[in-house]
Amino acid sequence: MRRLSLQQLIASDVPLVTPVIHVQDAGQALRNLDVIDGAGCPGAFLINHDFPMAPFLPILREIRAARPDLWLGVNFLAQPGNIAFPVLGDLAQEGFVFDAYWADDARIDERAAQQTEADEIARIREISGWDGLYLGGVAFKKQRPVAPADYTTAARTALPYMDVVCTSGIATGKEADLGKIETFRAALGTKPLALASGITPENAARYADVVDLFLVATGINFDGDFYNIDPARLDALLAALTRQGERT
Repeated sequence: MRRLSLQQLIASDVPLVTPVIHVQDAGQALRNLDVIDGAGCPGAFLINHDFPMAPFLPILREIRAARPDLWLGVNFLAQPGNIAFPVLGDLAQEGFVFDAYWADDARIDERAAQQTEADEIARIREISGWDGLYLGGVAFKKQRPVAPADYTTAARTALPYMDVVCTSGIATGKEADLGKIETFRAALGTKPLALASGITPENAARYADVVDLFLVATGINFDGDFYNIDPARLDALLAALTRQGERT
């Protein structure tokens, strides 16, 4: 699938699942993509968790060339959109088009009247030549802490700046407080909401009514393996969501 549209996110009865691959090299990523595609997921995200952005780019080119029709998103670790969008635009000009960008930090400041950094990211996105889906991290793990009392303001401030608001628990692999996610859902209205930490086959149903998109890695990986998806765990997650959809 070449585009995962906002309409698909909103219309789905249960959250869509786009697994996250912590990329080591192209071969490892492609093996995991085959697992994801075989399970029927709409796509996946690729992240350079262990090395800088520069050596990640040739790996991305190799992956895209090998899987030209698969929906693929990217996370350049710790890089906001003003850094990522020109790079994605350049890749697109070379013929390596990626469908989404997920930023850990969308540079939303719920304390400020003017969103100077988010405005600049929006400007650079507009001129970058890249037209994919933008998921922006808000009150996200390992970023500037946001007080729970400010979650509503943070979510509402983010509304005009990204296609999908993305939040998380306190750390990788740590499930999010359900109250936080419910607060985001209420603040965002019909805006798509993604959750990017702590989802497992065992707890996914708790969030299914309030989240549109799950970005999941450690919850579906082999035990003790940060890099490889366990097909049985992925199937269990998808089955749990299917059961949840049948009950609603």
